[in-house]
Amino acid sequence: QERLVESGGGSVQAGGSLRLSCEASGSRLSVNAMGWYRQAPGKQREFVARINRDGMTNYGDSVKGRFTISRDNAKNMVHLQMDSLKAEDTAVYYCNIERNTGRQSWGQGTQVTVSS
Repeated sequence: QERLVESGGGSVQAGGSLRLSCEASGSRLSVNAMGWYRQAPGKQREFVARINRDGMTNYGDSVKGRFTISRDNAKNMVHLQMDSLKAEDTAVYYCNIERNTGRQSWGQGTQVTVSS
């Protein structure tokens, strides 16, 4: 069945950059969209970025102009380039995938910590 594995998280100082990656496997169904969400302790999960099968992207207001989402279709991967990081970006980041059935799956998450 569906499996998503995130990587690239870590600790960085404010103003720095990180690049997150997510690899999807376990299904031959076409992908409608992949995206990233984040959740800080005691907070609701927040939308970060999304890219659909046509390459159309969407971003949460708090990350516009700083984060860039991209796909590598041949490798079944999605990436999130995070620049100009702020302390408020500290959270666990989760990869999300939507297959053409409408089913959505989530990865285990990767921690991003930004110090100021």
